[in-house]
Formats: sequence, C-alpha cells, structure tokens
Amino acid sequence: MSRPRTQAEYLARLVPPSVAGLNRRSLLAGAAGTGALLGTGLLAGCGGSDADSGADAKTVSVGSNQSDPKPKDVVAKVMDGFKTSSGITANVNTVDHNTFQENINNYLQGKPDDVFSWFAGYRMRFFASKGLAGDVSDVWGKLSGYSDAFKKASTGDDGKQYFVPASYYPWAVFYRKSVWQQRGYQVPTTLDQLNTLGAQMKKDGLVPIAFADKDGWPAMGTFDILNLRINGYQFHVDLMAGKEAWTSDKVKKVFDTWAGLLPIHQPDSLGRTWQEAAQSLQQKKSGMYLLGLFVGQQFNADEQDDLDFFTFPEIDPAIGAKALDAPIDGYMMARKPKSEAAAKKLLEYLGSKDAANITVKNDPSTLVANTGADTGGYTALQKKAAELVGSATEIAQFLDRDTRPDFASTVIIPALQQFIKNPKDISGLLTSIENQKKSIFTE
Repeated sequence: MSRPRTQAEYLARLVPPSVAGLNRRSLLAGAAGTGALLGTGLLAGCGGSDADSGADAKTVSVGSNQSDPKPKDVVAKVMDGFKTSSGITANVNTVDHNTFQENINNYLQGKPDDVFSWFAGYRMRFFASKGLAGDVSDVWGKLSGYSDAFKKASTGDDGKQYFVPASYYPWAVFYRKSVWQQRGYQVPTTLDQLNTLGAQMKKDGLVPIAFADKDGWPAMGTFDILNLRINGYQFHVDLMAGKEAWTSDKVKKVFDTWAGLLPIHQPDSLGRTWQEAAQSLQQKKSGMYLLGLFVGQQFNADEQDDLDFFTFPEIDPAIGAKALDAPIDGYMMARKPKSEAAAKKLLEYLGSKDAANITVKNDPSTLVANTGADTGGYTALQKKAAELVGSATEIAQFLDRDTRPDFASTVIIPALQQFIKNPKDISGLLTSIENQKKSIFTE
C-alpha cells in the first residue's frame, strides 16, 4: 500500500466521507474495531485463544510492521530463537508498514495481537496515556544491557515502562564510495558546499540527492534535519509538542532553505517509494541520499562495503551539526493480551542479548539497542553509525514519532507533499498547518 499523492486523496483514504464529520477525539475514542472508521485494509490481530490465557500458554501472537523482505526474515529468525528457548510459538501477523501505522488506533482498540511492533518517543507515550498499551515495568526488572537513555525512551508519562527497545538507526547522507572516489567528490561540511557539490553532480550526469515521498514519511526526515540545523534541538522538540508556532520566522526559514535545495533533489518524488530512490543510489544514478541506515537493505551483500555516509552539514555555526534523528524500534504489549504471561516472556526475550545477537548476525542495516550483544559482527558501516549516534549531542526520534499521531498523519504528511509539489506558497501552507495544529492540540 502506498500513500496517495495529494492532500485531498490522503485525507479521503484516511477518513472516509461516512465518518468525515467526526472530530479527531471521536475518531480515536469511538467505536474503532467495528471496521467503519478507517475503511478497508484494517489491521486484524491474530490473538490467542482464551484457552491460551494461562501462564502455561504455548502460543503468543505478534503484530509486526516489518514487511520488507530483510527485516521480515530477521523477525522470523528472532521468533524461532524464542521458541527454542521457551517452547512457546510466536505467531507473527505481518502487515505493510504504512497500513500498520495508518490504522494503529483502530487496531489497538479492537483485538490487537498480544505483542506488537512500535516506536519509542511521543507515539509510544500517547498510546500508553490512552490506556491502549500494557504496563511492562516488571519485564524491565529482568532486562540488562540498556542505558538510562533507552529506559527513558521506553517510559510513559506515568513513570511506567510500556516499550522494549530492539534496534535503532541514525539518519544521515549516504553515498557510494566508488562513485565519489571516481569523481573526486569531498564531503561537504556547510550548506554552501552541499549546494556546490550538487551542482557539480548535475554536470557529471548524476541526480545529486535521491528523493522519494510517495509513502508520505520520508520527507519528514528532510524537515527534521533542516529544523535541527537551523533552529536547534529544543525548538524542534517544542514545535513537535505544539508549543511553538508553525507561522514563526524560524519555521519559515526551514522551508525557505528546503525550497533552495529542491533543485538538487530527485524530481517527481511523490510518485516514488524510498526503495526506488535507494535503488537509484545503488545503481550509481544518484550521488547522495538522506535516509536511515536501513537504506542498506537495497544493496547487495558485496556492495555493503561501498556504502558510506556523512552527517548533514552545518547551517548555523552557533548550532552546529551534532543533533540527528536516530529512531528506536521495538515492541509493546496490548492492554489486555490473551496470553499475558507468554507476552511478557516474549518481551523479555526480545529485550535480551540473545535476540540482539540474532539481529546482528542477520541484518547489516540496523543497530541493536542491547549493549550486551556481540557487535563484533557489525560491518564497518554499522560501527561508524554507532559512533555517530554515540557522538550526537541530541537525538530526536523522527517527526511522526515526536508529535501526536493524528497531527503527523492528517496534517504534516499532506502538507509536506503539498510543499514539494508547490514550494512557492510557504506562508499559506504554514498558516494552514498552524490553524490545524491549534485545533488538534487543544482537543
């Protein structure tokens, strides 16, 4: 499933006309689970049977958004490891990543799986505060190998833990070393140098920056890094929390800067998936790509050593270039799992170094959260990525994880797509975002 290209199409798909009159609070708290609210293609939890609800349950259901081939295979291997260690079978219900995110409210209020994949940050806390996730503080009492930062990222507003981290990945600008060596390109450290490099790549017949936003979320990474570089981490966090105005000169400067960079971005991005953009980098048709470490999924095993990255360059010397997006992926438990004991056993395993070791062995496109894991098998790229995150002064979770889910999906995604299509009416666009923000954050 791909996201629609225009704001009107996006809203039509997300909220069908039959329920368009409902406000966002009603949409979240209403009779979700009946199949009416979010149209077709709804998530459907596998669930365990009532007979499995005891401590001796032999099955546990897992809702997974890891639908791409490589991460899906890694999840399967981890679940096999759980069965070997516990004797409990984890039945995985895999759903397309975008479908999973768009329908998560309905899913959690219906009959969700016992355990489901999700993200750290505001989005985790949001569902925990709505009573749509189970308390896993006792699981955390059995975990080891996590820094205080990871525990904080797993903690709800009430001080309890609702999330078990599994992996994380930094966003950076990726490139192929062989292409750069052949052309004599140098890593840019300022915005001017980036623009100059982009102009040279155009002359050399390359697309300077691969770009895709058919799925709606990739452009959020571009907004995030520009906002972090121009206005700093705290402003970014406050803007995501609804505490700053989108009509401010600070936000306008982000979009003005972005508009100036669009000419060196791959055109027609609203009709392209991130995988297709990554393939243009893999095929040496593009010179750079701002994306998460998972870009490596689109490269063959013998090409991994040719992939490298640099952090997005500095824009304001007073702010520097040390902040970055490094989202944390992991798992949560349903508020009323069919098999709570089995669900918690699974979460304890998913947070273990044994599970992390399986991931390290099978996936070169991510970093594991458990510091007790054997990372000797990391590729050079993974080691560099871990060092980048370790040297960051501030780490954001990514736009749609650092703000309200309804604001990200119904306002920001279509707004960014509209900007990409027509970057000339920035003031009008920001006024629209601000007006919708006020409505959403006061509900």
